[in-house]
Amino acid sequence: MALLPGPPPALREYATPPRALILNADDLGYDPGITRGLLKALREGVVSSATLLVNTPWSEEAARQAGGLAIGLHLNLDRGPPVGPGFPREWRSMDGGFVGAKVDALPANVVEAEALAQLGRAERLLGRPATHLDVHKHLHRHPQVLEGLARVARRAGLPVRSIDASMRAALRARGVATNDHFVGESGEAAYWTQERFAAAVAALPGEGVTEWMCHPGHLPEVVTSRYAAQREVELATFLHPRSREALDRAGLRPTDFRVLHAA
Repeated sequence: MALLPGPPPALREYATPPRALILNADDLGYDPGITRGLLKALREGVVSSATLLVNTPWSEEAARQAGGLAIGLHLNLDRGPPVGPGFPREWRSMDGGFVGAKVDALPANVVEAEALAQLGRAERLLGRPATHLDVHKHLHRHPQVLEGLARVARRAGLPVRSIDASMRAALRARGVATNDHFVGESGEAAYWTQERFAAAVAALPGEGVTEWMCHPGHLPEVVTSRYAAQREVELATFLHPRSREALDRAGLRPTDFRVLHAA
């Protein structure tokens, strides 16, 4: 990864395509079962992009299995060990891992260093550049996390997921490309049912880049996740022929974050 030391590059303007849809699956590498289902959604369904967790025991194998696919970094500051060597002990748990509840107090420079380390590991595991950056549990809603992440994204020339208008404005003010619209959630019920998918296609904005965040997968085999059986529902939705037919009728071919490029 060719990120050289020194001041960040000058602010850039970004060209936005007239209309594009990205179906991005989070949590590649989270668990073997989740990874298998997620890759099935990418290779056999309508999902077009994913983001990789790089600090789990299954990250390396997940990256190997994702050859040829559009994969970004799913920055993890919530659980598991830091990737960078200098992550301060005062923000770690007793076993040395992240403490999600303390993330809002992390200094931007600490986030920047860890994001840079995780991005470097992602690109080494993948053997190619990451397509973009997003954050596990949307922890970049905290200002210091967003600032540290934006510094890395700007230097690397990578887009970052925005989940609302204020985050979108903050990223663009820092010269970072981002999506124009965002849809997605993970709660008690499965989010991407066939009914919601059809409704979302019908409601898709006529211009700009829209990201649909999703969490397809098989049941977790090792980890405990509150979003477990719901992943199977999402996987079935993205594999169903009606989903592809709905996109075809709307004239949509899902893409990935590389559609956002410097003007």
